[in-house]
Amino acid sequence: MNLPNSITMSRIASVPLLIWILSPAFPFQGHGAHGLRGGEQEIIASIVFIMASITDGLDGYLARRRHQITTMGMLLDPLADKLMVSAAYIVLVAYNPRIVPPWIAVLVIGREFLVSGLRSIAANEGFTIEASEIGKLKTVIQIVSVVAAILAHRWDYWNWGGFIVAVRFIAITAIYWMTAVSIISAVDYFVGFWKKIDHASERKRKRRSFVLSRKQKPTPPAEHPSHIS
Repeated sequence: MNLPNSITMSRIASVPLLIWILSPAFPFQGHGAHGLRGGEQEIIASIVFIMASITDGLDGYLARRRHQITTMGMLLDPLADKLMVSAAYIVLVAYNPRIVPPWIAVLVIGREFLVSGLRSIAANEGFTIEASEIGKLKTVIQIVSVVAAILAHRWDYWNWGGFIVAVRFIAITAIYWMTAVSIISAVDYFVGFWKKIDHASERKRKRRSFVLSRKQKPTPPAEHPSHIS
């Protein structure tokens, strides 16, 4: 297994690790209500998720740079992304339902399945749909929203020497902003898919008509040499 695929596998391995850290069975649960006292559980979970998110771009960059793009990598990379995002929001519904209500998790996970389905159909039809700038923005906001929601489980705000960081407000804003951007990016992806699927279907129809016309074209009778007496 090459380096990019190993990095992708580490992202998949981070999914059960994140679930365990945010579970009641985690042995290093912090205690404290204000400031940065305690909160080891939230901080460790945030670091794990951030590191896993960094590998999302790192594995693709290394695969292109080292010319190690493989079929296994193309299959594992989107799978790892979907597992990480789905697991994070499902866990957050139970871990911090004040910030992440169930309907948001359903919407986010449903969007991921929709995009995966469209990509599969596009690949079957022989074309690809490039990630738009909206999709890239959605990924960044997703990371911020998950980390903020984890931290908001323990802190409503941080007070650093009189400088107040409204952790809970940031978490709520990021979650709903992420939801809106996810819907917009899904619509944008679907529109791009619909335009290309029309062209792909039209090309297939023309190709099929051309092949049929070639097959149905009558064969001219063979010419016999004339006999001169």
